[in-house]
Amino acid sequence: MRRASSWSTGIPAIEPPMRFDVVTLFPELFAPHLAHGITRRAFESAQVELKLWPLRDFADGGYRRVDDRPFGGGPGMVMLAEPLQRALDAVRGDRVDVPEVVHFTPTGRVLDQSLVLAMAGGPGAVLLCGRYEGVDQRFLDRNVTLEISLGDYVLSGGELPALVLLDAVARLQQGVLKPDSHQQDSFSDGLLEGPAYSRPERWHTPEGERPVPAVLLSGHHGEIAAWRRRRALETTARRRPDLIAAARAAGRLSRDDEGHLATLGL
Repeated sequence: MRRASSWSTGIPAIEPPMRFDVVTLFPELFAPHLAHGITRRAFESAQVELKLWPLRDFADGGYRRVDDRPFGGGPGMVMLAEPLQRALDAVRGDRVDVPEVVHFTPTGRVLDQSLVLAMAGGPGAVLLCGRYEGVDQRFLDRNVTLEISLGDYVLSGGELPALVLLDAVARLQQGVLKPDSHQQDSFSDGLLEGPAYSRPERWHTPEGERPVPAVLLSGHHGEIAAWRRRRALETTARRRPDLIAAARAAGRLSRDDEGHLATLGL
């Protein structure tokens, strides 16, 4: 039976919900993510609808085979084009729009906050979760519109990258986080986020007492904001100088920012 399993609660939304269709060999990996954590609010409220399409439902034969040996030899197995095409055709037939088709691969565009923001305001996409040595290139050439990588390393499949993308997009939906909370995230203004502190005000450790920076207890919101900006600049300059260069090129650094960086020798 070729049918998607839906994790939408069916609660009507004011706007048409963002919808992600996931083609995967392991749909059971997604259930815990949808039921736990703060991002579950996006799925419970139907702001983000998720449909899972088990790939073996679209394979032929008693074994429902979805992979075979690569032409030309070599290690590993390659995912077959035909089961993937049947699954994608079923997804397209179930949607009223023409969705972006995303393939997760180390050769793709690195996922960053600008791409997350763009997708968070869009209609969703089809997420293809590859496995084994790879996917038949003919299927990719015919169907895929966007390839995404999490970084310069290799995972065993596309399910974890799909979950990362879903989490990043879901947390930006209205009502998931406190208002404007995500605006203080790393990368929201091109910089990394600075340090954060909570209770107790003085933490006693074997190495000695570690107090919270006094400015955070002052109640002076302007001074606190300036302190946080300086710490963000320092963290970014230390760990990601390329982001400082990009912020300069885009004109996002103020005179005060540049003055503080100058004191750091940057």
